[in-house]
Formats: sequence, C-alpha cells, structure tokens
Amino acid sequence: MTTTPISSIDLFASALHIHSDGDVRVAERRMTGSDSGAWQIATFHVETDADVHADHWEMHPEAEEAVCCLTGGVRLYFRPAGAGGAEDMVQLQAGTAVIVPRGRWHRLELDAPSDLMSITLRHGTRLEKRTDTR
Repeated sequence: MTTTPISSIDLFASALHIHSDGDVRVAERRMTGSDSGAWQIATFHVETDADVHADHWEMHPEAEEAVCCLTGGVRLYFRPAGAGGAEDMVQLQAGTAVIVPRGRWHRLELDAPSDLMSITLRHGTRLEKRTDTR
C-alpha cells in the first residue's frame, strides 16, 4: 500500500516510477540509467531539436520504449543496422506512438514544438554522440 499523499502530480516536472512490486512513486526524471529497477513514465515539453538531444543516439538495452507524441509532431529515426545503410524513420503526430525495440539505437527531431511522453526501463540506457550529423 502506498504512503504517498493523494494529490496531483506535475508530469512535466517529475516522473512516475512503476516498480515490480506494484508501487508507483513520484521521482526525478532521468534520461540515463537508474538503479531503481523501475519503469519510468516521463513527459516533456520540447521546443527545439536540442531539447530532444537530436545530436545523440539513445539505446535502452533492457526494455522496449514507448515514445508518445501528445501534441505537435516529431520524427523518430532508427540507426542503420549495417554500415552504409539508411536510417529508418517513423513520423509521429499528436495522439500517436511508436514502440522502440529493446537495444535499438534511436533519436528524435522535431517538426513543431511538442509534448512527448516516454515509457521505459531506464537501467543501462546509453547515449552516443552522432558522428553523421548533416
């Protein structure tokens, strides 16, 4: 049973961590790994490509990630599987989502200022600077 007081939570300032024992806790948003073993639900208002680290690839080795576009529009790119291959791209409009496979490198670029939601297990998350920037 939770001991958290019942009150509203600002999802743009905090994250929700869902633990395997069924507890849901308010926590600080993390973009890289966490040792808590919890799934993180985090929402972000983003204005520019810098807000979504478009110059970096991201990968979650231990879980899939649901990337949800609540408002605005984004493009989610997947790193080519082999040398010389092309990036795969999924365009998200308001009210749509994509599931990023476990271990798949990906990045975002904005079409417009957007509100995004990410749901994943952040443990082991890695970021890698892009070397193929246009």
